[in-house]
Amino acid sequence: MTASDTHHAIDAVWRIESARLVAGLTRIVRDVGIAEELAQDALVAALEQWPESGVPDKPGAWLMATAKHRAIDLIRRNETYARKLALLGHELETERQEPPLPDEGAIEDDLLRLVFTACHPALSTEGRVALTLRLLGGLKTDEIARAFLVPEPTVAQRIVRAKRTLAKAEVPFEVPEGDQLAERLPAVLEVVYLIFNEGYSATAGDDLMRPALCEEALRLGRILAGLMPKEPEVHGLVGLMEIQASRSAARTGPSGEPVLLLDQDRSRWDRLLIHRGLAALERAEQLGGAFGPYALQAAIAACHARARTAQETDWERIAALYAVLARRVPSPVVELNRAVAVGMAHGPAAGLELADALAAEPLLKGYHLLPSVRGDFLDRLGRHEEARAEFERAATLTRNERERALLLERAAASGRRTG
Repeated sequence: MTASDTHHAIDAVWRIESARLVAGLTRIVRDVGIAEELAQDALVAALEQWPESGVPDKPGAWLMATAKHRAIDLIRRNETYARKLALLGHELETERQEPPLPDEGAIEDDLLRLVFTACHPALSTEGRVALTLRLLGGLKTDEIARAFLVPEPTVAQRIVRAKRTLAKAEVPFEVPEGDQLAERLPAVLEVVYLIFNEGYSATAGDDLMRPALCEEALRLGRILAGLMPKEPEVHGLVGLMEIQASRSAARTGPSGEPVLLLDQDRSRWDRLLIHRGLAALERAEQLGGAFGPYALQAAIAACHARARTAQETDWERIAALYAVLARRVPSPVVELNRAVAVGMAHGPAAGLELADALAAEPLLKGYHLLPSVRGDFLDRLGRHEEARAEFERAATLTRNERERALLLERAAASGRRTG
């Protein structure tokens, strides 16, 4: 294995293991900022040692062991050395023994504890989401900024401020109970869905999807559903993610190129995930949560899942559901999605009118899907030269190489139709 191969392997391992590493270290040192620094130290050690020694058989365990050794060194330098070393020694000793059975209803999951810790009420909503995406999703600051459609320095400040706040407040590393659990739930659901979205449509890089992030979000969502079985929005979110994840295999072609929804081979959609998603949506509706934001989005996804072909899609129902969602959760992104549905239900001119009304929205200024949607409508209206320009503009705004290639292909196709 060459040094380049090793670095690629390290990057892959880090993507998979970083969240678990930070979560496990937070349980030990009780400080998410220190835990992330220790995890980064272990990564640096891997970059230094693995090119010569080779990638270990259990790279995640190697990173954790290395980070724990650095934790011990750090604690020895700390003024509370004796107390914290005793706690760490107990922690390490406990890990050698069989874990005790958890109390009924307890969740023994470091990643979930990390989610709720990062979503503590002491933090702003923006800080909670940004920090959790950084720690659990392993996302870079610029990737989080694009997910939020805000400047990168803003996200960086939120993350630093959140870590300092958690450390100052000495927030316990635990899953809250009772009213505190309900209080933190909306931010947790937002975090889980943003992690899923980053896996489903990566904001940057060479791959359209990051399956590990989708799987992690689904796992956390299912755990939340077990924790709060009577909370409709939890089931709504799980239903939404299950149905969207069902399309994963059909979303890319043989070479990894994106395949648009209407062009996908629906026989490749995962029927088991669709069944699970529809069941979760039904559960949310039975609990009286049919008009919750996630349940509404799950109902939209269900319209696609139930259509045997693209032509059978009930676009009028989708447009109506987006109209309800726009009233419940006003957002220019929701309005853009509504424009797409209206364009499919009532023609491209109607959709373009709604999309054009969003041109001045500050949050959509650098959002590549706005010119992409306009390009599609213009192309369908026979305004091919304008469509070409919009697809090219969208290509300059995305940082995902697969999306950029698709947009440039669509631009070229529109250009050929101009003549």
